[in-house]
Amino acid sequence: MDSREIEELQKKIIFYETILDHIQNGVMITDQKGKIIFFSKAYGEFLGIDPKETIGKKCWEVVENSRMHIVGKTGIAEINHPQRIKGQDMVVQRIPVYIDGRGLVVFGQVMFKDVRDVRALAKKLNVLESKVELYEKELTSLRSSKYTIDNIIGESPRIKEVKNLALRAAQTNAPVLIIGESGTGKELFAHAIHYASSRRVYPFIRLNCAAIPKYLLESELFGYEPGAFTGAGNKGKPGKFELAHRGSIFLDEISDLPLDMQPKLLRVLEEKEMERLGATHLIKSDFRLIAATSNNLETLVEKGEFRKDLYYRLNVLPIHIPPLRERKEDIPLLADYFIKKISKEMGTKIVSISPEVLQIFQEYPWPGNVRELSNIIERILFTIKGDVIQVHHLPLPLQSLIGGSPKFSPALLKTIKENLERDTLLQCLRFTKNNKNRAAQLLGIHRTSLYKKMRRLNLPIKEL
Repeated sequence: MDSREIEELQKKIIFYETILDHIQNGVMITDQKGKIIFFSKAYGEFLGIDPKETIGKKCWEVVENSRMHIVGKTGIAEINHPQRIKGQDMVVQRIPVYIDGRGLVVFGQVMFKDVRDVRALAKKLNVLESKVELYEKELTSLRSSKYTIDNIIGESPRIKEVKNLALRAAQTNAPVLIIGESGTGKELFAHAIHYASSRRVYPFIRLNCAAIPKYLLESELFGYEPGAFTGAGNKGKPGKFELAHRGSIFLDEISDLPLDMQPKLLRVLEEKEMERLGATHLIKSDFRLIAATSNNLETLVEKGEFRKDLYYRLNVLPIHIPPLRERKEDIPLLADYFIKKISKEMGTKIVSISPEVLQIFQEYPWPGNVRELSNIIERILFTIKGDVIQVHHLPLPLQSLIGGSPKFSPALLKTIKENLERDTLLQCLRFTKNNKNRAAQLLGIHRTSLYKKMRRLNLPIKEL
C-alpha cells in the first residue's frame, strides 16, 4: 500500500469516526472478543470518561453489564435489549458485522439515555394514536348522515308509505330521485336512505346545485389539479364524487344543474369514473347518487331545459314526498316534536299548544310545508312568556283563520310565503349583526343563495 492509499484510508477513517462521534446516542465498536476499537464522544461524556482511554480495553471493563463479547462469540444480534448502566435502565442494540465474510466486529449503540425516555415516547405515541382514532371518528361523523328514518316524524298513511319506499330504495345501489315541494324534508329522506343502506359507514357528501355559482360547479363536482385554472392554487382538490367513494352523494335541486354540465353527470353515472379539471387520467369512484328536486323534471324536459337521457337515468327509483297540507294528521306530532327540540336547543321550558291554535294549524295550507311549521314555532318560542301557545302568538296571516277558513288565492299564498321568508331572513340577519356569512350558515344555505333571496324580497344588501 503506497502513501497515497494510506492517506486516503486515513481520510475515510476520520470521516466515519466524525460521523459516529456526532450520533447523539452512545456508540461503541469492539472486535469479536470484546476489545474496544471505537468509543464515541457522546458515550464518553455520558460515562464521564475519555473515549481515547477506552481503546484496547475489554468492553466489560468500561461499560457495566456489557454483552458485546457475547454477541461477538454467538454472532446473534440483540435488538432493543435492556441494560443497566450507572443505575439507569438503558435500551441498547448489539449488532454483529462481518467484514469480507471473515473478520467480525460488534456495533453497539445506546439508543436512549434512559428507558424512561422510551416509555415517555411510547406514551406520546399512544396519545397520538388515540387522537388520530378520535379525529377519524369525528371526521366520519361529520361526513356521515345525520338522520335516520326514525327522525322523519309522521304516522299518516301517506308518510308511512313514503318511508317504507325509502327503506326499500336503501337496499339497492340504483339512483334515487326525491321529488317534493320546498320544505317537505327531501334532504332528511336522503340522509335516511344513506343511513339505512350498507354504505352508511362511508361518506355522505352533499351539494346544493342551486347554491353554487355555475362557474364553480364543475370543479366542486369533479375536483381540479394544481394550476388547472386561475385561483386553483398549487395543491388541487378532490371533487364531491371522488369524496363519495363507497358512500353516497346527495345532489339537491338537480334541476338547477346547467345544461352543459348534464352530459358530464350522465357519463359519471354510467361509467362511475371522472376526470379532475386539468388532469390527464381518470379516477374511479364507487358512489350511490341520491338527487332531489322541487321542480317537475318532465316539464323541464319538454321545454328543453333538462336532458331526457339524464332524466331517465335519475328517475330509476322516484320518491314523491307529500306536502304537509296532504298529511295534516301529522301536524300535531310535528308541532310537538319541534317544540321539544327547539326548547332543548334554546334551554327554555316546554310549552303546550291550545286547541284553537291546533285548529288553525289544521286549516292553514302550509305553502312552506314542514320547514314553515318549524320556523313559526321557533319564532313563537323566542317571544312567548306563558306556558301555552295562544292565537295571539301566531303570525297575522294565521290569526286571520280564527272563526273559519278564508279563501286562499294563489297570490295570497305567495304573499304569505314571502312574508314568512322575509321575516326569517330579517331575524337571522339582525341576530348575526348583518354578517352574511354567519346568516347563511344559520339558514343552512350558501351565501350566494342568501344574496339572491335578499334581492328577490327587496331587502337591502348593505345595511338593515
